[in-house]
Amino acid sequence: MPEGPRIYTIAAHRGFADALVAGLIPRYAEPEFGLARLTLLLPSRRTVRTVTEAFVRHAGEGLLLPRMAVVGDLDLDETLGALLDPLGASEIPPAADPTYRWLRLAAYLREVEAEASGSEAALLRRAFELGRTMDRLLVEQIAPIDLLSDRVIGIVGELARHWTDATRVFLKVQQHWIRELAERGEVDAPERRNRLFEHAARRWREAPPAGAIVAAGVTSASPALARLLRVVCELPQGAVILPDLDLALDPETWDEIGIAGAPASVDDPPFGPRDAVTHPQYHLKLLLNRMGIARGEVMAWHRSGASPAPPERSRAIGNLFLPPVASARWVDLGADQRRLSGVRLMETAHPGEEAQAVALLIREALEDEGRRVALVTPDRGLAGRVVAHLARWGIVADDTAGRPLPQCAAGRLFLLLAEVAAEQAPPVPLVALLSHPLARAGEGRTKWLEAVRRFDRALRGPRRGTGLGVLRGIATDARVAPWWDEAEAILAPLLEGAAAAPLADLLDRLVTAAEALCGEAVWGGPDGRALAAFVEDLRAAARAAGTRVEPVELHAVLRDAMDRVSVRPPWGGHPRVAIYGLLEARMARADLMICAGLAEGTWPATPAQDSLLPPAVLRALGVPGADFRIGLAAHDLAAALGAPQVVLSWAQRDEAGPVIPSRFVLRVRAMLGDQVERHEERTMVALARAIDDAARVEPHPRPRPMPSAEQRRVEVSATGLDRLRSDPYQFYASAILRLAPFDGLDAEPSPAWKGELAHRIMQRWHEAKEPPEGLQAIAREELEDMSAHPLMRALWWPRLAAALDTFRDRVLAAKAEGRLPVAIEQWGSMERSGVRIFAKADRIDMLADGTCAIVDYKTGHPPSKSQVAEGFSLQLGTIGLIARAGGFEGVAGEPAAFEYWSLAKARSGDVFGYVETPLKVGRSKTGLEPEDFLPEAERYLDEALRRWILGDEAFTARLNPNLPGYADYDQLMRLDEWFLTQGGGDPS
Repeated sequence: MPEGPRIYTIAAHRGFADALVAGLIPRYAEPEFGLARLTLLLPSRRTVRTVTEAFVRHAGEGLLLPRMAVVGDLDLDETLGALLDPLGASEIPPAADPTYRWLRLAAYLREVEAEASGSEAALLRRAFELGRTMDRLLVEQIAPIDLLSDRVIGIVGELARHWTDATRVFLKVQQHWIRELAERGEVDAPERRNRLFEHAARRWREAPPAGAIVAAGVTSASPALARLLRVVCELPQGAVILPDLDLALDPETWDEIGIAGAPASVDDPPFGPRDAVTHPQYHLKLLLNRMGIARGEVMAWHRSGASPAPPERSRAIGNLFLPPVASARWVDLGADQRRLSGVRLMETAHPGEEAQAVALLIREALEDEGRRVALVTPDRGLAGRVVAHLARWGIVADDTAGRPLPQCAAGRLFLLLAEVAAEQAPPVPLVALLSHPLARAGEGRTKWLEAVRRFDRALRGPRRGTGLGVLRGIATDARVAPWWDEAEAILAPLLEGAAAAPLADLLDRLVTAAEALCGEAVWGGPDGRALAAFVEDLRAAARAAGTRVEPVELHAVLRDAMDRVSVRPPWGGHPRVAIYGLLEARMARADLMICAGLAEGTWPATPAQDSLLPPAVLRALGVPGADFRIGLAAHDLAAALGAPQVVLSWAQRDEAGPVIPSRFVLRVRAMLGDQVERHEERTMVALARAIDDAARVEPHPRPRPMPSAEQRRVEVSATGLDRLRSDPYQFYASAILRLAPFDGLDAEPSPAWKGELAHRIMQRWHEAKEPPEGLQAIAREELEDMSAHPLMRALWWPRLAAALDTFRDRVLAAKAEGRLPVAIEQWGSMERSGVRIFAKADRIDMLADGTCAIVDYKTGHPPSKSQVAEGFSLQLGTIGLIARAGGFEGVAGEPAAFEYWSLAKARSGDVFGYVETPLKVGRSKTGLEPEDFLPEAERYLDEALRRWILGDEAFTARLNPNLPGYADYDQLMRLDEWFLTQGGGDPS
């Protein structure tokens, strides 16, 4: 063993885990005990698995593995292993439960900001961020008193007021929490971690352990851990092995990286203004400085893994990430110093194409027996797409970074229950809950789903009200009342009370409802177990903290908390395929490493500034800035670039728009210079674009259905006649095929629905013979019953009220002239050529001269006079023909007036509500003469019956494409497939 500190580094091209194992076995293995006397300190549980797999690959036969202790990765929320947290450390206070602390910080935040308004969910989000800031300070061993130093106070005084206020709030909340910790005899988890590190360092320094201790892959630069690593590297059988420390950098370049926690004097800040904190070596330099180790004392680890990359790869990686001034030497680099053989660059058009191309790369790599491939990406959406594409070839690949709990079945079910409770059973989450895959899983699920579908059908359209009482009426209408009795018994406890209640009690209600709906299935599988652990932890902490939440905020609170829980898959999947996030990929190696999602904002992620303490204060305290994580992301990429084969992949745009390729990609392209074209991967991109290409299909012909004579003989409504003449296909679909469009769940009121509302208001007013002022009261009742979105009601009510006032004044003025309504919302019919023609008259008035007026209500502007004259809007005329034929009971007299009463804004002026006739009357110069209207309507009616109902003409789609109409059947007629080439009118 060399004298002095034993600290090594494994170059990127050697492959850290495999090279580590290749060196440990000959150095520490014993004939009978193998590596059982060796203790490995590793950064996380994920790396324990990685190193274990490396031992298995290298040994090839039975081998006693070393004891592996986890230092614990704060980013992974991991705790220390038993070696560093022994039973003998009883003098160190226990750690406060992080969930309890989060809830208590929210309570203190509410107390400090007594006058602040905002939701409980927003307050809890701020409390979580406050806790993270406290942890950052604790990891750096910055005491609360340091925040009150003259330097910090001076900086805060010069900042904007919002930073001053935020800092003051942080200090007050922190003092409240520190006082509670003292009363409870606890410390925060990072503080306990620091004390355990110091305890282990002191114990090992005083009495070195008999066995060897090796710290491998640990890169955290926290002061307490750095001191522990210093002790480890000086033990008689100790060593520290760092990943990818660049020993080839010249001293000038190493100095350009920055002071990194080693200022020239005690009064200088620990981080200089020109420090290259985004450099991949910066955090390693910070660690060495805090350990008190010079880079010259670090030795190279000369063992390699089974499939190392060429040695020149490490030189090229070092040149690739040169700091700004040193990167000017790129122009003088020889080809051998910038060579990245085995590295390919793949640019795709969008994330979907990128995922398909990555899946093809993996599929191709698996053709070679024994070849391992890994996808590394921080984009979990991209990883999910790749997993789905690989399933095409039967390749099961698990994303070891996991999925957020709300995206899993059990988590989604729990959130749906919370949403139903928060919003009093709104239609969309209610149907999603009742039809959830876990709901009534087992033998009775088929009957359960049949009832859910019938209930769903009856529930569609605008919301009719809130609460279970309204839903019971809907279930009765759908003839599923017995099923609803069972569902209501499950849901009723969730909707009890709207006042704030203990969070633990609300969780109890959700758990009871989940088990009543799904049984034990809700707790099965990895996601169910993760949900159970989450609920137990939050419930216990909430009960201890006394947290109260209003039911309306329960969904938002749970969603934020569950988003922080990842559900990782169990062991399984393809043995040669791995999909990692950046944290999970550290120390991992494969024959082909695919680094995907290399776009700015993704890899590296956009630095998130601390919202509580200003950057200047953090710098003064010695806390690395937000850009520090860019350097970690660069180091992750540098480690991946050491694989034998590497593909760097990015898309030109994401779902929001064009994106900028990662700064790391731009560096690679710039360093390669004129060699970049030889590194571009085009084959897989072309295959990704071609894999789903099908043979060319001729455009779909314009639909011209030809039903039989028997099928054509259907009744025709007044509105159906207009549809028949303007777009025969829509009449065919609705009247002959009897296909009715479905409204959406909880849909916004459509113009037709608003029209029905206006009809009900006017009908109630006329039938009840209310006094004039009663119209507004009726309108408010009907609008309230609509239970639409409050914003929509607020926007629509002024227009509706103004239009109804106009209608009221018109009706009263007409009554004074002897005009009286004789039919309100009344059905009528007549026979024409053996076909029944029917219509519903909104209103028919008897005039003083014995004739009658036909009135039709419109929520928008009525049809134009040209549409009426050309026979495409014949509703008034058809009703007039039925009235003339005596088709409306109690209505006599010749129709002489035809009027549209519109709720819309008048075509001229600012008045809402107006009356318009489609005929040439008064000063109008267009339209049909009044005496010609009914004869023309009769002629158009007979023509339509002769051509389509009694004849054999095809029901051509979009016969008159320039006419406005409904789009209910556009998908059925496959409009987009033929309209551009055939939609300019009737081709016949």
